[in-house]
Amino acid sequence: MTESVLSRKESGVMAPIGGLFLFAVATGYLMSLLPLSVAGLSMPPEMAAWLASALYGGLLLGALFVEPVVIRLGHRPALMISLLVLSATVAVMSALPHPVVWLAMRLLAGVATAGVFVVIESWLLLVEDERQRAGRLGLYMAALYGGNALGQLMINLLGVGGAWPLLVVMGLMLLAVVPPLLGRSVNVVPAGDGHSAPLALRNVSMPAILGCVISGLVLGPLYGLMPVFLHQQALVSELTGVMMALVVLGGMAVQPLGSWMSARISKTLLMALFSLVGAMATVILVLASSAFEFGLGVLLLGASAFVLYPLAINQACEGRASAQVVRITQLMLISYSLGSVAGPMLAQMLSLVSIGLPQYFGVVFLATSVYMLVCAARRVPAMMEPPAGME
Repeated sequence: MTESVLSRKESGVMAPIGGLFLFAVATGYLMSLLPLSVAGLSMPPEMAAWLASALYGGLLLGALFVEPVVIRLGHRPALMISLLVLSATVAVMSALPHPVVWLAMRLLAGVATAGVFVVIESWLLLVEDERQRAGRLGLYMAALYGGNALGQLMINLLGVGGAWPLLVVMGLMLLAVVPPLLGRSVNVVPAGDGHSAPLALRNVSMPAILGCVISGLVLGPLYGLMPVFLHQQALVSELTGVMMALVVLGGMAVQPLGSWMSARISKTLLMALFSLVGAMATVILVLASSAFEFGLGVLLLGASAFVLYPLAINQACEGRASAQVVRITQLMLISYSLGSVAGPMLAQMLSLVSIGLPQYFGVVFLATSVYMLVCAARRVPAMMEPPAGME
């Protein structure tokens, strides 16, 4: 069976990054807007977790089938179609504020979001040089999280009531189509039988796969439940948008450091260290007695949460040919989606036994740190073992 892969002709990064940034502004606003709108629309309180899981369920569904679409249509058309579908889902939600309609639209939005992520990630990673891949991933994450942070601030600027917020989100989604419309796409060409690609995927690093799963377990509740949690805290109840922006800014600020360190230090060890920082951030949140301390906690939480995915996907692509990049990014997105679907529901269930959202994050980060440290210790170079006859 023949397999199509991407040609190595580069189109530059401005088209995907420009579209990504506007997409990120829209989704950053929308991800906080929806859980905060539930009460005002007389929907059940559990709707916030259901909406998050519906989105990530669609993300998982889309990740399973998006590769042939990208291969057949090319990167630019696939990205534009995904963004147009996202805009249409927001329009339907604005016109029909009903729980069943919203859940269906978030499921469809998740499928389209999978298209956006796989297209842009594989587009940017279509280079052989490891340092260039790390640099492009840093640019990708900076655009994504910078846009998300700006979108979170719109909560305070535009509010969450009325029709305007959803109309603004829809307009931003439509604007996101413009950069890829004006840019050049990446060509798709036949590449022989491609029998080696599936074998290579079976050898993808397990810490990389689990890093994406853990990223989903953290980011799913962080986007879906954190706005509600912040709104319920007396210290920062009036600063929900600012606190969510700090979460995303923490993730944005750490990207250059993560890219620089990933080229010099074991990525498994880096995931262990950043997970430990995340566990410390949750302790700060639990003990915070002022808005400043709370802000410091969410900043460190964001830095830890958002750095895991780029480290994991960079580790998965390490040493891989460009021909395998689309499939690897698809596998990583599937792994991330599994965690994202389970995360909001798991956090919601644990809340029934008085385990709050910060404690949930703390347990996940601490367990991840221990696992990654064990994996890193197993990979200590053999040169550290004593020479034969000297034991």
